[in-house]
Amino acid sequence: MSAPGTYRPDESASPRVALVTGAARGLGACIAARLHGRGYRVALTDLDGDSAVAAATSLDPSGQSALGLRLDVRDKDAFVHARDALVERWDAIHVLVNNAGYSKVEQLMEIGPESFASVVSANLNGTFFGCQVLGSYFAGRGYGRIVNIGSLAGQNGGTATGAHYAAAKGGVATLTKVFARELGPRGVTVNAVSPGPQDLPVVRESVAPDRLAQIEASIPVGRLGRPEFIADMAVLLASEHADAVTGACWDANGGLYMR
Repeated sequence: MSAPGTYRPDESASPRVALVTGAARGLGACIAARLHGRGYRVALTDLDGDSAVAAATSLDPSGQSALGLRLDVRDKDAFVHARDALVERWDAIHVLVNNAGYSKVEQLMEIGPESFASVVSANLNGTFFGCQVLGSYFAGRGYGRIVNIGSLAGQNGGTATGAHYAAAKGGVATLTKVFARELGPRGVTVNAVSPGPQDLPVVRESVAPDRLAQIEASIPVGRLGRPEFIADMAVLLASEHADAVTGACWDANGGLYMR
């Protein structure tokens, strides 16, 4: 095992390996596809295992460079099993993208305890477990890249999403800093990307058309975000030469939140 901070992946050897959570569709699938297109071997994980397999097959029908796995991010042991499976299959893991999560459009005073716990568990607990399990693994090797997908809602309290989602994503921003400080000396960077409203099916499914039109009109650049650009940001933060950036949150919200 290399001393902390000394390991670097050998680009002349096997391709680097990335694990993306919530990758069966939407932004996660887009990030996985971008990483795959850059030559990574990619594990697309999702609570819906069948859809994860289908998404991986669409990238590589042979299964040599893309793999679909069921992973419930609310279960820490699930990350352990996924880590072990990928190490056995591809010898190593270099990148984790914590993308999995979901939101529910609910009025603040109508959010019940079960609903609050469910949304926070998927969005915040899942990020924590992923950072813990893969962060420890990366630290032991002296190298790793973790990219957490946050949200504008975690910065401004949300516009169309529920308070439980906004609170959880605010927690993701904080966890990013905590893990970055802990893992930085071990050659592991931890960063976040915080998108604003994106042009994704899940957004159009969960937000009423008239409300979505209002949101889009309020965006200074005049349009919903492009998930492909969010994926490009994640790929850049996952790159080997991104070692000077850690504990950062990169905003991509069309000017809705400026600082």
